[in-house]
Amino acid sequence: MAVHDGHRARKKAQFREHGLDAFADHEALELLLYYAVPRADTNPVAHRLLERFGSLDGVFSAPLGELEKVEGVGENAATLLALLLPLVRRARMTAARTPVILNGTRAAGDFFTDLFFGLREERLYEACLDAKGKLLRCDAVAEGSVDTVTLNLRRIVELAFRCNASAVILAHNHPSGVALPSQDDNQTTLLAWDALRKVGVELLDHIIVADDDFVSLKENGLLPPR
Repeated sequence: MAVHDGHRARKKAQFREHGLDAFADHEALELLLYYAVPRADTNPVAHRLLERFGSLDGVFSAPLGELEKVEGVGENAATLLALLLPLVRRARMTAARTPVILNGTRAAGDFFTDLFFGLREERLYEACLDAKGKLLRCDAVAEGSVDTVTLNLRRIVELAFRCNASAVILAHNHPSGVALPSQDDNQTTLLAWDALRKVGVELLDHIIVADDDFVSLKENGLLPPR
């Protein structure tokens, strides 16, 4: 039996009996790393990860290359850690009802809050809808730094055309954690509204998401009523 096998067995039994609430953050991370680091002591690795990235959220949001710089974190462990948030995000999205109907601000806000869960880079999504608000397609149409995304009006219009969409909802995230719209957010929203209006597609809303909060630019009075 390896030196750490008894300790690992006790930690696994503790989780099976009491769940994760019985674990400190470093212990939870230590337990997870068992499945990527088969023999070494993962307790000091867990501590190093938390010291480097500040929290479990910071660890799971860190780029693969940064994770691999931590002593004791190899390719398998980095891949496992980087996989968690995208996997949870996908699970939250597939848990939504089918078909997805985005027929109001709350429905749209909840949909995009799930879509942006755990995402640490800024991204702009376009949801294309039919006349009844049924989601036809939702694609990322721009990516940017923490501070900005580059709006591509041609891409937004082309995606709406390909889907034969009657309406569009745009959404982007503020990784800073503050959902309040900037002047640039307002200006680019009006540019998109005008570009879509010229081809007979309605921009219903632009949702800004920050963590579990969201703001609707339609509810803010930026977009004209239907």
